[in-house]
Amino acid sequence: MNAAGAKAGVSRIQVEMKEVGAEGFVPLRADLPELRAAARGCEGCELYRAATQTVFGEGRVRAALMLVGEQPGDAEDRAGRPFVGPSGKLLDACLVEAGIDRGNVYVTNAVKHFRFEERGKRRIHKKPTTGQVRACHPWLEAERTVVKPRVVVSLGATAAQALALVEGWPPIVGTLHPSAVLRAPTHEDRSRMRKELVGALKRAAKLSGS
Repeated sequence: MNAAGAKAGVSRIQVEMKEVGAEGFVPLRADLPELRAAARGCEGCELYRAATQTVFGEGRVRAALMLVGEQPGDAEDRAGRPFVGPSGKLLDACLVEAGIDRGNVYVTNAVKHFRFEERGKRRIHKKPTTGQVRACHPWLEAERTVVKPRVVVSLGATAAQALALVEGWPPIVGTLHPSAVLRAPTHEDRSRMRKELVGALKRAAKLSGS
């Protein structure tokens, strides 16, 4: 390939990269069931190819609290629901400790497909790229528009990154992702980090008036 052809090829790749994203899959003026149904067919980034299914958010419409994590894990990818694996069980326990009914909040992830690498028969979590977070952001923005939370809880760095992409969010309380608590090396670390997570949930609930 000559230099001109190579340059044209690079230009085409750059255009394709700019066009990648969920925006074209997100229906306008849709409610949560319609958004969830549309998200099943999303091909806004390459993660849909290996994932079992889209894992959309769930919970109460007009919830005062919206909790945003990173991405679904192995259990969530198989079940099609957010926060049902080990991290989800810990989050449920922390919500109870904070006096919050999970049925009254909305939980979702910045990225709706499971990114992983295979090691034998196991699928190991792999952090989504910045491009994948950006590609999936229209779904998160659509959820916020419908749910209209008073306060958003950012669970971990990837969620914080996603929430920083667009201005106009309600107050955000940043804290640890439950998986970080589970990965802590000692019992003392896990206890301290769990208290930090519960404390953030309590602050968010108070701020939201729920």
